[in-house]
Amino acid sequence: MALKLLQPGVQPLGQFDGFDDVTTGFLTLKGGEVVTFASIVANPVTDKDKAAFDVFDGYVNPNKRVVVKKVSTLTGRPLMLADDGIAGYGTILGSVVGGTVGQVTGGVVLGPHTATGSGKVTCWDKPGLYAVSLDACASDLQPTNAALDTGNTLYAVLGTGLLTADSANSTRPAVGNFVDFETNGSLVNTPSYLVGALQKTFAFAIFHFNPTG
Repeated sequence: MALKLLQPGVQPLGQFDGFDDVTTGFLTLKGGEVVTFASIVANPVTDKDKAAFDVFDGYVNPNKRVVVKKVSTLTGRPLMLADDGIAGYGTILGSVVGGTVGQVTGGVVLGPHTATGSGKVTCWDKPGLYAVSLDACASDLQPTNAALDTGNTLYAVLGTGLLTADSANSTRPAVGNFVDFETNGSLVNTPSYLVGALQKTFAFAIFHFNPTG
């Protein structure tokens, strides 16, 4: 859903062209995935990756240009948090609730991904406190995991960039430390825990981003 900036660094590192791969590209970003730099073929005519023309002003060598990809290697650096997506970013046109003759209760988001127009991804590299929505976390980084505790090291799943507490036998880069889970903070709709002895609904994992290496 979204990356939330709680006590981040002063400013993002910048906005960089997102890799257009269909399954792992920038339009699949929800916000909070761990990304890094990579290079691809630089020909704007034959290259399958599309980009704004100012991107081609850069230079790696005569055949390549820079893109941002979800982290895919243990040693890839720098490590950054992607700050683009759909839900929670304030650029959408709203959502339809009760669509398809009143049978859709969750709502359908109207509007494009925040990176659609520019093709660029905003990247945060500064150590600080961030919140990542649980849909952008691995299955083990959830409130149902009773083994999680404050201070546990978090890692990035290679290929997806999702946050996880599982190091996979030291094959994943360490990116920070877990703090806690929190709700979305909204009292507009009465939370279940205010009206009965029911479990809170958590929406975000709070962590200190400080990648090592």
